[in-house]
Amino acid sequence: MIKRLVSLMLIVMMALAIAIPVAVAEDDTPDPRAGYYYVKTGNGRGLNVRESPNGTVVGSLKYGTKIYVTTFTTPEWALITYVYDKPGYGTAEYAAWVSTRYLTRSNPGKYVPESASDSTSASTSTATQTEANSLAALNAIFATAKQVSAPYTVVARPSRASGWVNLRWAPSTDAERIATCPQGKQLTVLAELKGWYQVQDPMTGMIGFIMSKYVAKQ
Repeated sequence: MIKRLVSLMLIVMMALAIAIPVAVAEDDTPDPRAGYYYVKTGNGRGLNVRESPNGTVVGSLKYGTKIYVTTFTTPEWALITYVYDKPGYGTAEYAAWVSTRYLTRSNPGKYVPESASDSTSASTSTATQTEANSLAALNAIFATAKQVSAPYTVVARPSRASGWVNLRWAPSTDAERIATCPQGKQLTVLAELKGWYQVQDPMTGMIGFIMSKYVAKQ
């Protein structure tokens, strides 16, 4: 009788084990943004590799280096594997982090220094008037304007963390600067133009134009 009872219990337990689905941990789901990226710094220098976000620098990746990103732990930091000499453990491949600001999906090719950076310039350009600031050029840019169906938020991303991005009265680098936006400044996009956004500062209500390459969507 006891043997039959034990056998019956085993059969019931096996049936329950089959019926209950196996739970998949959230961390086991691959990050859809994972994949190969290229290093693209604003000054052509190497990208620091850190043992943890904002942690000790353990190495550097040259401009244009192709790397595989496992996941994005935060909007600012990407997880990779990197070979370095870890104190107490020796030289091997370890988890490491790099800043997402200097990663791009497309190969940047050879670094070509920019003659001027709109994100770090603190003075009005004295260069010869170009086609970009002519009335015809401005009209051509305005002709590309497209009002967004629903305003969305972007944040300022200057080429240097200590720099800023200029907010101008018109979509031209020769247009007068009406404000400066530091790293992380939130702005609301009202319209999209070729190479520019028309934005509004939600704090002051000021409206102007900012170069699209120096902001990131949230």
